[in-house]
Amino acid sequence: MRLASNLLRAPCVAWLFDTQLLLELFIASNLGILAGDIVLAHSVNQFRRAAEYIPFYFSATAPLLLLTVIVARWRWGLHAAWRDVGFLVGWLSVLVGLAGVLYHLESSFFAERTLRSLTYAAPFVAPLAYTGLGFLLLANRMVAPRTLEWARWVILLATGGFFGNFVLSLTDHATNGFFLKTEWIPVISSALATGFLIVPEVMTVTRRYLDLCLIVLAVQALVGIVGFWFHVRMNEFAPGVSLFDRTVYGAPPMAPLLFPNLVVLALIGMWELAAQLPEESAPPSTFTARVQRWAKAAAPRSNDGLISA
Repeated sequence: MRLASNLLRAPCVAWLFDTQLLLELFIASNLGILAGDIVLAHSVNQFRRAAEYIPFYFSATAPLLLLTVIVARWRWGLHAAWRDVGFLVGWLSVLVGLAGVLYHLESSFFAERTLRSLTYAAPFVAPLAYTGLGFLLLANRMVAPRTLEWARWVILLATGGFFGNFVLSLTDHATNGFFLKTEWIPVISSALATGFLIVPEVMTVTRRYLDLCLIVLAVQALVGIVGFWFHVRMNEFAPGVSLFDRTVYGAPPMAPLLFPNLVVLALIGMWELAAQLPEESAPPSTFTARVQRWAKAAAPRSNDGLISA
């Protein structure tokens, strides 16, 4: 324990305790990952329309811009550049997401009432991932970091993501009539996560409740990992010319990974929420309280959140 505490005091790992920075890195990495998801999703019709390249180009360039201003702020203190570029990328992300929803609603897939169109129709809620990431960027600049309000905004957007997972799991698995009983697992688990995470938004909770939320989030991560394995295995043995074709037209392998991805986002918000709770609501026996005290002793917070050179 002493060795771990000394390691966490090192300047090179100070960023691990800066939740605002962690949220920025989470957003940048997710925008980059969406580029690969767009390639798979739009390969269904071989990028038939030029507009389908817009989210790909955005996902390929936005993370680079964000990483540049992240380094500019946390390394050299250039706050204005970080703020302005973040606002630009954030609003563009919101617009790309909303435009994608409208585009998918007008997709010809919905006009072709064939089995394939019903199974592989453009998921009209999928582009909202861009909108959610855009709102995270905006909140990270408009709401004061290391506050209860900031923590609740992060948890609220994570809750919205789990509700989106509930809708997607329900509609996607309904296309085959829930042929396997295990297909109900992500539907139930995402509904459970939504119910638990919405509570801190409407009332003050204790760290003991956060311990219970940690258990729920651990279940979500497990569901996502197991779901990824199931999807990969199904595509491996599905009929098709190549593995790429089976992946494009089969079970989406990236979809279950939304569960552990949202777990990371929820943990960022919960970590900050736990730090803002009054001490009287933190019994010594709770896991969250013990971790918070150990982390505070190991790496005290700086006032400005900047990593020193």
